[in-house]
Amino acid sequence: MTTDTVQPGPGQPSDALAAAQAAYDALKARRLGLNMQRGQPSDADFDLSNGLLTVLGEGDLRMDGLDLRNYTGGVTGLPSARAMFAHFLDVKAENVVVWNNASLELQGLVLSFAQLHGVRNSTGPWFTQQPRMIVTVPGYDRHFLLLQTLGFTLLTVPMQPDGPDVEAIERLAADPTVKGVLFVPTYSNPGGESISPEKARRLAGLKAAAPDFTIFADDAYRVHHLDEEDRDEPVNFVVLARDAGYPDRAFVFASTSKVTFAGAGLGFVASSEDNVKWLSKYLGAQSIGPNKLEQARHVRFLEAYPGGLEGLMQAHARLIAPKFRAVDETLRAELGGNGEYATWTSPKGGYFISLDTAEPVAARVVQLAGEAGISLTPAGATYPDGQDPTGRNIRLAPTRPPVEEVYTAMQGVAACIRLATEEYRAGRRG
Repeated sequence: MTTDTVQPGPGQPSDALAAAQAAYDALKARRLGLNMQRGQPSDADFDLSNGLLTVLGEGDLRMDGLDLRNYTGGVTGLPSARAMFAHFLDVKAENVVVWNNASLELQGLVLSFAQLHGVRNSTGPWFTQQPRMIVTVPGYDRHFLLLQTLGFTLLTVPMQPDGPDVEAIERLAADPTVKGVLFVPTYSNPGGESISPEKARRLAGLKAAAPDFTIFADDAYRVHHLDEEDRDEPVNFVVLARDAGYPDRAFVFASTSKVTFAGAGLGFVASSEDNVKWLSKYLGAQSIGPNKLEQARHVRFLEAYPGGLEGLMQAHARLIAPKFRAVDETLRAELGGNGEYATWTSPKGGYFISLDTAEPVAARVVQLAGEAGISLTPAGATYPDGQDPTGRNIRLAPTRPPVEEVYTAMQGVAACIRLATEEYRAGRRG
């Protein structure tokens, strides 16, 4: 006995499309109001650091022999803060500058100074050389915006499971106008990939046409492990570049923006001692120094926290890890794990998950989700100019909502993925 498969006729929806539409209509009728768009800490994460608000008393305004209220102290930061965040980045205190709130601001300052003056091994200002910068895709939208605002032309290389495509970087670096690479080395945004030690050594020792080729490593998630036992170990580009014979090649940025308060933290950068002097020269021309009260507050708070910085990050992980599990569990339950509708990353740390739809329907998924009351990062945001050539990538940000809302939001996202995919396949059949 044989059974003939009857295909839907023109204008006739398939059973899969009809089921997907019904599930989506039921989702839309719930009138949700959920946000999975930006990678922000939750209020519970912020509450872990409320002690910052009271850690300094009225009579406690000196540190390292300095009056924290005055101009004294220089532009590199309080010695105690430099020592603390040198440990954070696994370098010496003399290799660190501790600045104000955001590491992105520091990146902008370093790149601006390079454009105006060149870096230590430059023959002149970068802006006169039509500079180009390598970025990874999918990647961080603020990197793209910063570089383009400062006048860089962007070149893209794929992010792979063990970090950037270094072979592609080597090919691009054969052009002397390519001045460097800016990327997230640990738990990258959005996929959560970490560069392997082998790739890091290869990148640090890369033979570039430009003598001032520079690695700008935005190590924003260096300590943001979801599981202390199963974690990626960050690399040390400052030491790797030095050992490869390029001591001034690397700038490594980080901050406390997702460690303490996102809007009132500290940004810092590590590099060679000569690069610290180079940066200090230009910082000193525009500022007498950073906010030393904020630096002292962080030093005192983190020193006193049970288990120190590691203890605080473990407390964050207890709040955040269940949300990442909620994304993975829900997508597997709703979409299966065979890639029929989508694939997604399962990172060991960081703040994001990268999802790729099986068909080029990311924009439609985001549209459907928005109409159903679920706010997602705009499709294409993980590519320069918002143009994803694959049409498939969506960045998921589960850290802000409560875990129950993450489950609900991901059930809704799955419904949108199914509907968008079945619509696309029905159109292709038609």
